[in-house]
Amino acid sequence: MTDHVLVIGEALVDVVVGPEGTEAHPGGSPANVALGLARLDREVDLLTHLGLDPNGAMVADHLQDNGVHLVPGSAGPGATSVATATLGADGSAAYDFAIDWHLSPGVRMRNAPLAVHTGSIAAVLEPGAADVAKIVSVLRHGSTITYDPNARPSLMGDPATARAAVEAFVRKADVVKASDEDLAWLTQGGDVDDAARAWAAMGPAFVVVTRGAEGASVHVHDGRELRVPGVEVDVADTVGAGDSFMAGILDGLWEAGLLGARQRAALRAIPDATLAAVLERSARIGAITCSRPGANPPTRAELEA
Repeated sequence: MTDHVLVIGEALVDVVVGPEGTEAHPGGSPANVALGLARLDREVDLLTHLGLDPNGAMVADHLQDNGVHLVPGSAGPGATSVATATLGADGSAAYDFAIDWHLSPGVRMRNAPLAVHTGSIAAVLEPGAADVAKIVSVLRHGSTITYDPNARPSLMGDPATARAAVEAFVRKADVVKASDEDLAWLTQGGDVDDAARAWAAMGPAFVVVTRGAEGASVHVHDGRELRVPGVEVDVADTVGAGDSFMAGILDGLWEAGLLGARQRAALRAIPDATLAAVLERSARIGAITCSRPGANPPTRAELEA
């Protein structure tokens, strides 16, 4: 059977409101990660919920045209979710959501993914979040687990309550990626690095903190810490940049032979040079995404050009 990554989470329509008008694009943090992997020529399945409506058809066509395999049963009754992103003068995005998140009981997943990625709305919003947690717990015995909380304050409510839900997934994960904004909100203004160190002590091999133009830092479970610089780029917007970075981490670990539960010990012992190379490449992937509108990650050919 072909090696693949399974991504679990929301796929939706991003309505982007900017200075030049309003546009609709396929989006959703986990779906963007799947798209990023597919464009890097990786075999990837997406387990999601799409409605049987025009928005759902648009999202499904976009993902499948780019090489993402939708898990059978991902489309069904209910509306396709919509996220409205209002862009600031610096290209940053503020979000509002109309979300329907659940998993169909009839989904049919392939066995034995090398890795399972989840996060964002899918990991905290019921009724789907409980199903995601069960699937991750079962598949962890054979797969590397990666997680990005991608906090959405307008959906997650009280930060302390959200943090408890997020940290339940952190404890299941081998790799965690979070933005400095995620950690600042979840800790209610606490020190970002202290929070990342605490997460790294909960079980992951390492925790990556993305810092926009300032690059990224990584906190390894054994106390090692590294920083990689940002990549200078003319920013169109930041939509999907963190998801592209996450796809880059998965792609880099795949390239290094560090995905799969059998590689868990090797992942925890990842050399500094390998980890830095993975993150530097991920930063380039995120920067390319920032250089053009919407969640539009690079292909492998574009990255290597």
